[in-house]
Amino acid sequence: MSSTPPGVLDAVVLAGGAARRMGGADKPGLAVAGRTMLERAVDAVRAHAPGARVIVVGPTRESPPALYVREDPPGSGPVPALRAGLAHVRAPRFALLAADLPRLTADHLAELAGALDGTASGAVYVDAGGREQWLTGVWRTDAVRAALADYPGRSLHGLLGPLDPRRVALADDRAEFDCDTPEDLARVRRDLDRDT
Repeated sequence: MSSTPPGVLDAVVLAGGAARRMGGADKPGLAVAGRTMLERAVDAVRAHAPGARVIVVGPTRESPPALYVREDPPGSGPVPALRAGLAHVRAPRFALLAADLPRLTADHLAELAGALDGTASGAVYVDAGGREQWLTGVWRTDAVRAALADYPGRSLHGLLGPLDPRRVALADDRAEFDCDTPEDLARVRRDLDRDT
């Protein structure tokens, strides 16, 4: 078993995508229940791990406070973005997150971190169809660094799938966790505005 407490981690949040299905909008900057989606993701990390170093891979913003870095070239995809962010991770574990997870909470991160036992290299949520949500997971930093060192591809599935992470089913009925389309955004705004 690892001696690292589950709450000790850093986070890499990918916030530089083109958001084509959202009409090219600044998706991380869209507000849901009074905060941007990026702020909500970073707030969840800090609620779970107050000392976390949060690295946002994307354009610099005034809020939330974080270390902002860019992949080279900007917009080149999630694997180069992960590589750029992971270079700044110091903790033995890190959360790998998208910036469009408005339903993410500290409890979700605690559940993923708790699933990362002594034999697992990572833990990721799976959706209702059983598909891994590669940008909603907690990973051992050294395992992902080693995988990235020899990986020439561009697919997160190709990089992270062979690490055989623990697959964690979302207990929430709302298994559509990320926010990709205007319809997703309207639904999550309706749900979360009602809850506040």
